[in-house]
Formats: sequence, structure tokens, C-alpha cells
Amino acid sequence: MRRIRTLSLFTFMFAISFFMITCKHEIPGYIDGGIPSQTSNCSPDSVYFANEIQPLIISNCATTGCHDANSHKEGVELTSYSKIRGHVNAFNGSNSKLYTVCIKTNKDRMPPAPMTPLAPAQLAKILKWINQGALNNQCTGGCDTTLFTYSGAVAPMMNTFCKGCHNPGSPGGGIDLSTYATIKAQAINGKLVGSIAHSTGFAAMPKGGNKLLDCQITQLKKWIQAGTQND
Repeated sequence: MRRIRTLSLFTFMFAISFFMITCKHEIPGYIDGGIPSQTSNCSPDSVYFANEIQPLIISNCATTGCHDANSHKEGVELTSYSKIRGHVNAFNGSNSKLYTVCIKTNKDRMPPAPMTPLAPAQLAKILKWINQGALNNQCTGGCDTTLFTYSGAVAPMMNTFCKGCHNPGSPGGGIDLSTYATIKAQAINGKLVGSIAHSTGFAAMPKGGNKLLDCQITQLKKWIQAGTQND
């Protein structure tokens, strides 16, 4: 009887150990492999990686000669969630390299001169995302096609997805998208929509990033159809 009990206890402990080793508990929002967890509602209190952080990093950091897949300067590549996450201490933005190198004021600042430094609002967004856990998340309900003003839709879109590669210090393809005048010029000649919509004959933009949402492309088209006003 004693031996049977000992064997039963051993069997039970082995089963528990096997279960603990083989069972993987997935934390919501930490899905890797490029597939973010999604929610239909965009909370104004949350920062979403796929919507805001990834395009910001792709545009300003994962560029040719810096941290794209081909260049990976200093061995650093910032083209996906898993690679970006490697330079982040979740819930501790002030001690995360992704953030600290962006707020430097010397030659070590990223993006480096002559590229334009990230704006305070962009830095705050990165810091908030990290402090919220650096989740691989995405929301799908935050775009409104009835909003298509320059200040409310177009400028924020350009700042997030395009300005990092197309500014006076780093005019990719000879194109600057950092001001109303330069954005308007590209909108009028058709290149802006052609590239963002991935139309045939145009260079697909954002380079190395995901195509903008249909809603965002519609916002841009509506702004152009309304006369490209500085509204």
C-alpha cells in the first residue's frame, strides 16, 4: 500500500511538472511574429504599436543606412515588433534604450543629425507605449473618414508615416513632406496618393512599412478633393 501511494505521488508530481513545462501561457498583447492582438475600439488612453509606434520607428529609424533589414547599423534592426521589443524594458520607459537614445541632445541622438529629432509628442507616445507594457497591439476603429482637414488628419498622418524619411535633413527620393507647402505640392501632382495607395507605377509607401488603412487613404483623397486647404 505504501509503495502504491509513493508511486501515485510520483506519478502526480511528474504529470504536474510535464504540464508546467509544456503549457505556455500567452499574455494578451504580447503576440509575436508580426501579428498584433486587435481590438475594434481605439481607447484614447492607450498607445497602439501597429497604429502608432511601428510606423513612427519605421519612418525615423528603420531607414536605409540606419536600422533597416539590410543596413542594421551597429547590429540593430528595428523592422518588427520582436526586434523593437528587444530594446525596450516594458513598464520602464525611462530605462529603455529605444526611448533614451531618442532624447539625447549630443551626437548619439537618434535619429542622428541631419535628420530631424522626434517631436515632443512623438517621444511622449513612445514613452507611454513602453510604460503601458510595450504591447504588440492594434486597434481598428480609430479612423473617421468625415475628418479630413490638414491639421486634424493629413498633418498627423504625414508626421507619423512619412516625415521621418522625407524631411529637409533626409529628403528620401528628393521629396520633403515636413511642411504644408511641400505636402500640398506632392498632393497636387498625384505622387502622394499614388505612393500611399500602392498604385501601379508609384513607389509603395511607407517604405518597409504596412500600407495605410483604406480609411486613411480616403481621408487624404478627400482633403485633396476639397482643395488641399491649410485647415
